[in-house]
Amino acid sequence: MGNPEEIDIDAAERETSLAEEVKYHLPDDKIKEIVEAARQQDSDIVHAALDELSIPDSAELLSKINEYDREELLSMYSDALDPAIFTEMAPELRRTYLSEMPAARIAQMVSELESDDALLLIEDLDPDFQQQIIKKLSAKTRLVLEEGLNFPEDSAGRLMRRELVSIPDFWTVGKTVDYLRTASDTLPEDFFDIFIIDPAHHLTGEVPLSRLVKAKRSSQIKDLVLDDMHPISSETDQEDVAHMFRRENIVSAPVVDDSGRLIGVITIDDIVDVIDEEAQEDILRLAGVDSGDLYRAVMSTTSTRFRWLFINLLTAILASIVISFFDTTIEQIVALAVLMPIVASMGGNAGTQALTVAVRAIATQEISGTNTWRVIWKETLVGTVNGFLFAVIIGFMAAFWFASPILGVVIALAMIINLIVAGVFGAGIPLLLDRIGSDPAVSSTVLLTTITDVIGFLAFLGLASLLLI
Repeated sequence: MGNPEEIDIDAAERETSLAEEVKYHLPDDKIKEIVEAARQQDSDIVHAALDELSIPDSAELLSKINEYDREELLSMYSDALDPAIFTEMAPELRRTYLSEMPAARIAQMVSELESDDALLLIEDLDPDFQQQIIKKLSAKTRLVLEEGLNFPEDSAGRLMRRELVSIPDFWTVGKTVDYLRTASDTLPEDFFDIFIIDPAHHLTGEVPLSRLVKAKRSSQIKDLVLDDMHPISSETDQEDVAHMFRRENIVSAPVVDDSGRLIGVITIDDIVDVIDEEAQEDILRLAGVDSGDLYRAVMSTTSTRFRWLFINLLTAILASIVISFFDTTIEQIVALAVLMPIVASMGGNAGTQALTVAVRAIATQEISGTNTWRVIWKETLVGTVNGFLFAVIIGFMAAFWFASPILGVVIALAMIINLIVAGVFGAGIPLLLDRIGSDPAVSSTVLLTTITDVIGFLAFLGLASLLLI
């Protein structure tokens, strides 16, 4: 028997080695190695390195290198790159590089992909270019893509995959298993459920693979169907689809047309991408930026951000106008100019906290008519409590700093008022915007900042005029 200490050391080394092997991003040294080999035109090393990469790693490689090296890899080593890597790229980067490829090359890639990935590849391209690509496809693939493009953007119809497994309800488990084995070449690469249909292709049931493999061969397939199905209309928004997957804890769901005919399936891997995409979109919109800004041209990005910053400029001017009403007061008491940013900053930050909670709750559909006022009331209470706590802190600091107890009272009262306002409007603005059909992630920040700045300055300087002058 070996020494226990040696055994422990060996186990620790194995755990460390395993932890080092499990990486979910492409190391920088690997990227540099491939780029350097490509620049030296060492095709053997480049091909060997690309063959070792997974599809997500290859997409990450192309996303992180500069434009010249990216074009070199795409033009010289396209045979070593799986077409699926474009489905893993950022939309802006994918659109940029596909737009520069010949239509025939894209058509070839599309024909190698499953229907949902094929549609993702071309849906953001120019419509005329889309038609050039589609004309070079087989009749079957062409029909699938044309139907997919007719569905609304960000709908279940755009998200679904046409490849699925459907059988009639009179089959037995044995016949179904035999069918799956003999037709393996024509089945989807991955699937989780088998769908039961009638002669008109209407969805009548759903059987998870786990139930199928545990059942006896003589069992009727119709006896294994789930009690609750989750059919999705092709017109359903992808956010609602993601919410349904999360709420019902399912891994796949059938998509049906207006007549109830089965036309596709959505799987959990697509929903993970949707959840990630929607979350990123909301976060970026709160800051007035776009998901494609990392790869978009300088002038295009500048133009997008200019509009948002211009709106912020107008709101800042409004706050400055409020301050100008009290210019005489500020001239007499210079300390007010020193303390003003504190009131506005605390109100803005507190409001952003409430706003973030509300926007997230709206996105996950945790808000309804039954709890709207409870959410607003809670955030108002939180703002009130924090307002009193920080009023005590800043009140004593200001009184000691400027040797003026009254000044301490003024900023303390202004702090309470502004944090209460921050709680009310931080939660209320996104809920109101959502109620009237506007995206709360787009406009909430500007409106909130304007309100907390204006109310903060008005409360602070107004109280100072009343109590100090």
